[in-house]
Amino acid sequence: MRQLILRNFQSPGDIVMLTAALRDLHAHYPDQFLTDVRTPCPELWQHNPYLTPLSEDDPEVDVIDCHYPLISHSNQRPYHFIHGFIDFLNQHLHLSIKPTLFKGDIHLSENETRWISQVQEITVEPIPFWILVAGGKYDYTIKWWDATRFQQVVDHFRGRLLFVQIGEQSHHHPRLTGTLNLCGQTQLRQLVRLMYHAAGVLCPVTLAMHLAAAVEVPAGRLKNRPCVVVAGGREPPHWEAYPHHQYLHTLGALPCCDDGGCWRSRTRPLGDGDEKDLPQHLCLDVVNELPHCMDMIRAEDVILSIERYLSGTACGLLCAAQAARVQALTSPR
Repeated sequence: MRQLILRNFQSPGDIVMLTAALRDLHAHYPDQFLTDVRTPCPELWQHNPYLTPLSEDDPEVDVIDCHYPLISHSNQRPYHFIHGFIDFLNQHLHLSIKPTLFKGDIHLSENETRWISQVQEITVEPIPFWILVAGGKYDYTIKWWDATRFQQVVDHFRGRLLFVQIGEQSHHHPRLTGTLNLCGQTQLRQLVRLMYHAAGVLCPVTLAMHLAAAVEVPAGRLKNRPCVVVAGGREPPHWEAYPHHQYLHTLGALPCCDDGGCWRSRTRPLGDGDEKDLPQHLCLDVVNELPHCMDMIRAEDVILSIERYLSGTACGLLCAAQAARVQALTSPR
């Protein structure tokens, strides 16, 4: 059996895609590989059945630094992010792996699925909720949407949905009123468990959308978790979107994203010395302090997308007693 260590030190969203490549490697070549990984996110690999502890010092082990050069062709070729690492492994190892599922491969233990959610620890009784990411990392500010529009969405669904804000404390996550704030309170494995319980997700292009697809849904619910993604014109939708998500993009509506995603990084320079402040990485068309492509997406667009889910499935709707409980927990003190 060939022994491989797959290495990648990018962001958690990228690692979710690597979990899919590892799953599909073993699906197409069963009992031919022993595999281990080296990534910054060991929490995403917990309970993964395809891992065998291997040493980088073992001469029989091939250590592979994994990339996804396919992204350079994402504006021209009809491939999803999930193909990225698969295509790399095919080229590097002379294989013919194909995706087996349209999602990453995140595993929860039976014990984890029985635990109450982090939200229920606060609410005491089980209350359905939607995860909300209202900001993002400073390296890609071009992905941020307007906090006032997120607030309009929250206000529209007040008494009907509970939104739970999540995100790292060191990132940009503007506090919204009427939400349950867990920013800085969910380590990565806690976020996976929180996603398991979530009725839906509202976010920009970020880790949460990939976890929304990759983390299993409890029995008795829809097979796929609702997710509304405020995307704009940075990435081509076929590269990022999942088939059961509402992916709000504006490609083709502006000259800067007329022939694919712009793949730029920042709306304005931050002066932090990062190369993403260079002109070739900055948005070319800023309106109302947002990328024009993001400014074109209105709160009403997001509201309609969520309402579309609710009209067909009522996923996450609060009953009267739950709404009263949520109001008591989220009202300013």
